[in-house]
Amino acid sequence: MSTAVSKTGRKLYPSAFILYLNYFIHGIGCSILGQQVMKEALAAQWGTADDAVTLVAAALGLGRLITLPFSGPISDKMGRRVSSLIGIFSYAVFFFGVAYSPNMQVAYAAAILGGAANSFLDTGVIPACVEILEPRSGLATMLTKFFISISQLLLPFMLGFVAAANMSYNTILIAAAVVILVIGVLTFKIPMPAQEKAADGKSESFIQNLKHAKFTLESMALIAIGFTCTATFQLWLNCAQKFGTEIAGMKDASIMQTWYSAGTIVAILLTSVLVTKFKQVRFLVIYPAIATMMLIIVYIVRTPMICQIGSFVIGYSAAGGVLQLATATVNDLFPKIKGTITSIIMIASSLSNYTILSAAGKVSASSGPQAVITMNIIITVIGVILALFVNMRYGKLVDKVEN
Repeated sequence: MSTAVSKTGRKLYPSAFILYLNYFIHGIGCSILGQQVMKEALAAQWGTADDAVTLVAAALGLGRLITLPFSGPISDKMGRRVSSLIGIFSYAVFFFGVAYSPNMQVAYAAAILGGAANSFLDTGVIPACVEILEPRSGLATMLTKFFISISQLLLPFMLGFVAAANMSYNTILIAAAVVILVIGVLTFKIPMPAQEKAADGKSESFIQNLKHAKFTLESMALIAIGFTCTATFQLWLNCAQKFGTEIAGMKDASIMQTWYSAGTIVAILLTSVLVTKFKQVRFLVIYPAIATMMLIIVYIVRTPMICQIGSFVIGYSAAGGVLQLATATVNDLFPKIKGTITSIIMIASSLSNYTILSAAGKVSASSGPQAVITMNIIITVIGVILALFVNMRYGKLVDKVEN
């Protein structure tokens, strides 16, 4: 049986690759508003301050938060292709919307659609790729982060190329919109994995699935990790460059993005191997603990070199797949409602993105970027505590699922 599944999965590998390409574009979408040069360009375009761009970036989380309760059941009921295509179209609107936005309000609305795009991609692409690569759910989710990291690594070079060519930075947004629409055409045509149906042949709503799902303290802690780990890397991605410039005295803080992305890629490649040898739940403790120590060092030392090293280590330990591994673990615990359970942990992630970045924009404006680092340390420590609890109880939880 497992051999047959493996052969079927291999035939769908090209489909998985095309689906993963969406996350290459998503990598641009989720990080471009955090680039200092982009912040300055958009602030000038809207006639506002740089901190307003951080508030727009927070709207990505709001868009995800609004749509995730619907995107999961739509994926489970109407199929992974439909969910993916909705995400693709919404992302195109986001890129065009921000590029041509005359003010912050229009950009904010576009960012909400960008968040909606993210939620539909998460509940369409991730379950589809988990089904294609089954039983390697950890690898399937880690690969989404790999494609995100590749584009984030290239983004500073894209920005540099556009600047050298005397083009608007919005050129990148427009190009991303065109490319994801092309990916959408391919997604419409590729074969997709068959979904496991409910016993009565009916798919239930998000609320119905929640009522029937047997949540425990351990599974709730896993979902909460989706909040804390997202806060760790989003705070760094959107606020660390300001810390590097104003506190550490960096002349070109954009290099932090390159080191961050390099750390993420190394983590994904290494962790993809390690999860085949060790339990993936163990990394939910180890990586946030490393991130905590690095954040403390950055806060204390405050030099350009430490900021670069910190970017690599935070990229490795915070953005190198913790959210994806938590998602894979939750999918393993709720195999009948993969789309819905992915929605739930991504709701936690979206809530983090919206609330934490909104708070960070205000904290940075009133107390400076060093206060944001302090906030990041506190949240990451909470994540470590949650992960320790999950690891202590995880064996018993898996036994309950299997029985």
